[in-house]
Formats: sequence, C-alpha cells, structure tokens
Amino acid sequence: MSNLDDLKIIAKYDRSGMLETIEGFPAQCRDAKSIGYGFDLPASFKIQYKNIVSTGLGGSAIGSDIARSYIADDSKTPLFVNRNYRLPGFVGERTLVIASSYSGNTEETISAYKDAKSKEAKVIAITSGGELRKLASGDGFPVLTIPGGLQPRCALGYSFFPLLIVLSKIGVVKDQAEDIDEAIEVLNGLKVKSLGAGVPEKKNIAKRIARSLYNKFPVIYAGGDHTDSVVTRWRGSLSENAKVLSSGHVFPEMNHNEIMGWEHPAKLLKDFAAVILRDSDDNPRVAKRMDITKKILAKAGVKAIEVNSLGSSLLARIFSLIYIGDFVSFYLAILNKRDPTPVERIAYLKKELAKA
Repeated sequence: MSNLDDLKIIAKYDRSGMLETIEGFPAQCRDAKSIGYGFDLPASFKIQYKNIVSTGLGGSAIGSDIARSYIADDSKTPLFVNRNYRLPGFVGERTLVIASSYSGNTEETISAYKDAKSKEAKVIAITSGGELRKLASGDGFPVLTIPGGLQPRCALGYSFFPLLIVLSKIGVVKDQAEDIDEAIEVLNGLKVKSLGAGVPEKKNIAKRIARSLYNKFPVIYAGGDHTDSVVTRWRGSLSENAKVLSSGHVFPEMNHNEIMGWEHPAKLLKDFAAVILRDSDDNPRVAKRMDITKKILAKAGVKAIEVNSLGSSLLARIFSLIYIGDFVSFYLAILNKRDPTPVERIAYLKKELAKA
C-alpha cells in the first residue's frame, strides 16, 4: 500500500495536479468572497421573495445544498435545490431562481433556466461562461461571473460564497463577512497542521481516515440539521476523486430504518466502514443517537470512524468537515493508484448525450 508521506508517490498518481487545487481552496474562498461582494446586484432584485430555487447539477449544485443547510435556521424564505430539466410548479413571479452552472453548458441547467424565464421568475446566473452566460446576458438577467479552468467539484468556493453573499444582499440572511473570514482561517489552519501533504500520517487526520477506508465501502452519516449537505459532498468527492462507491444517510432518520440494514449480507459487512460526521451543534438527542449507533455497529463488527467539525461559527465548522472529506478523497485516490482529476465516465456520458 502506498506511503502517503512520500511526495514522489503522490506526484506519480496525481498527474493532473489535484493536490495543488485542494491545498489552494482557502485562497479560492477568499477570492470568491471578493467576487461576491464586488457583484453589483440590481436594486430591482433586492425584494422580498416567496421562495428561492437554485438549479444546478453536480459540483455546481453542492454549493446550493450547503447554503440551504446553512441558512435553514435564519432564513424566513425557503431555499429549494433543483437538480432537473424542469422547475417545480410553485416557481413564479415571486421566485428568485439561481441558475448555477460552472461551465455554463450543463444541459439540465440550461433547460431549467428557460423554464424559469417562461414562468416569469427573476433569475441570477452564476457561471464561468458558456451558453448560460450568453442566454442570461441576452435576456437582461444579472450574471455573476466566476473564474473558469477548474473541475466543477473543485470550484465549491466559487459556487457557494458568492451565492451566500447574494442572499445577504437581498436580506435573506445577515452579512456574512466575519463568518467567512473565520471559515477561511480555519481551512488554512487545517491545511497546515492536519491535512496537507507535508503533514505526516501520524498527525494527518485525512491520511489516517483514507487508510481506514481503503478497500472498504464507506457509509457516511451526519446530523440532519446543518451537515446533511456535507454527506452529499463527501460522497461526491469519494466518487469523483477516489473513484469509490459510497452511501450516506442522516440522523435521526437512519435510526428509523437503515440501522436494521447493518445485518445482511453478513459476509460483506467486514468490507464496510461507517463514517460519522459530528458537529458541536448537533441536537443533543442526535448526539446520543450517534453514540448508541456506534455501539450497535461495533456489535456487528463494523468500526465507526468519527470526524469532528472545527471552528467557532457554523460556517467554519461546516467547511472544516468538507475540507477534511476532500483531502480524504484525494489520499484514497492515491491509495487506489488513480489520478484524482479525470472523470472519464462523466465525459463519455456527455459525449454520448451530445449525439442524441
């Protein structure tokens, strides 16, 4: 099995430079903050909306998932994340639609954008260019332009922070500048002290977790209050970076069904690994459920790996869990002897769709 402290081995498999991108994530978040605050939102968009719908797929949608989880306690305006060609029936004149496509050419998002226009919703596009920017600009809708050149999953800072700042500009949440700064500080600290390639495995949270997940089927769990979207991010990163299939669920719901599934097929359970993402603000009853669930899993011969969030603000804690997961997926890719960057099957699928 690969020595994760050997930078030559890492470079051998990381031929496309994913490590540099992940280690540069705090700087991306800082740049995204500047872009968000520099975005000139027209006064006509600073109104009270009945609902907000963010439409996107994959790496362009996860930022909206995180925003939905993050603002749930503070926003009186519901935020719905749409991952389809059409928008929900409730979308109308009092809806703000955020069309998010990193490339600007995601066919489902283009279709949903056209649906939003037909429903006379207000639209803001977040994109690096492509057809979406062309359509939105031509229709007179504001376009928040973000830098291109990354894999969509690697552009989370650009898909999340400008969106959060837009939500603060229309009054859905309070100004987020302080919490964003703390989140960036926490990410930098994690990179230097606990996650980066130069941190030896015995002190590196992500390397040790990756080692525990090697040749396992990971099942990711978290609380349903604010960290449900982090489960989605972990699963996406494991799939695209490490090329690993995984599953996920949230507490307390998993205690009402999935907990029973940890019995069969009995001969396969040794190949499974549970990861429990924990936050200091988890509901006390959820925290207790996590403790009991760990004991149940242990009796089934399954060790649960706990990952604790770090930071003072909720935003910092959410992003600490995300950053740990991104590094875990990277190191697991190295253990799997795979270049984390290419996503050949996604590219093939898009190529075949283009023929239809």
